[in-house]
Amino acid sequence: MWRSLVILVLCCWLPAKNAIALNLSDRVQQFPQWSGMVTVEAASGDLEYPDWFAGEWLATSTLRETIAPLAPDLTTPGFEGNQQYIDRPVDFGVKFGSEKVENSPVVADRAFNGRNIAKAYLGEEAVRSVKVDPNNPNRQITKLSPGQQLVSTVTGRKSEFPSRDRFIATEVTRQVFRRPSQIYVNTVEVTTAYQLIDPQTIQATQFAAIYFAPEDPRYFEALGHPVALYRYDLDLVKREAKLGSLN
Repeated sequence: MWRSLVILVLCCWLPAKNAIALNLSDRVQQFPQWSGMVTVEAASGDLEYPDWFAGEWLATSTLRETIAPLAPDLTTPGFEGNQQYIDRPVDFGVKFGSEKVENSPVVADRAFNGRNIAKAYLGEEAVRSVKVDPNNPNRQITKLSPGQQLVSTVTGRKSEFPSRDRFIATEVTRQVFRRPSQIYVNTVEVTTAYQLIDPQTIQATQFAAIYFAPEDPRYFEALGHPVALYRYDLDLVKREAKLGSLN
């Protein structure tokens, strides 16, 4: 089960010398030559998206590349299992909107999106519930069968608007996987570069980097370097546009 959860995509403590101070456009261009985590600001509130994200979308995520920079000495538990997703499109619904307050920002419906992504990868029966902490929009709890739980807390983020039709965002997330007899903790950096194609279509490239958490006995062996890297193609089509094309 854990081998798939790394996809769910996501400031943890790392040595300062491994924090990379770049703008996000440069970060995207340098993939996969990532030697440490990007510099982010402490997460406060929620990630705000451009107005053109508002609405409900059908998302298709396709894993295109997987890299284990420190293999064979250091890898993550899920790296080998995730090879099954290469070039395999996975569809799920996502929603972005604003609170019922005039001029409020557009944010992701994290519970709705997280539930749909989990079910798309793990299956309907495997996902019991996905809830966002009412006191912290950056903390999400996913309960899985049998008796497993993933707690994801966004600890840092950064975003940029290179142009009116482009948006780049990074979130750094601390993930705690719990089984009845085992706990596994890691840190995930997800950077996504979005391009508005037209009002009904958004295309993106998404990059994910997995880092050992300080609790991991191999943490100091990695010295702040990522131990797994993933690149995805991401396509979003407005729900009404998709339904119209089927009629």
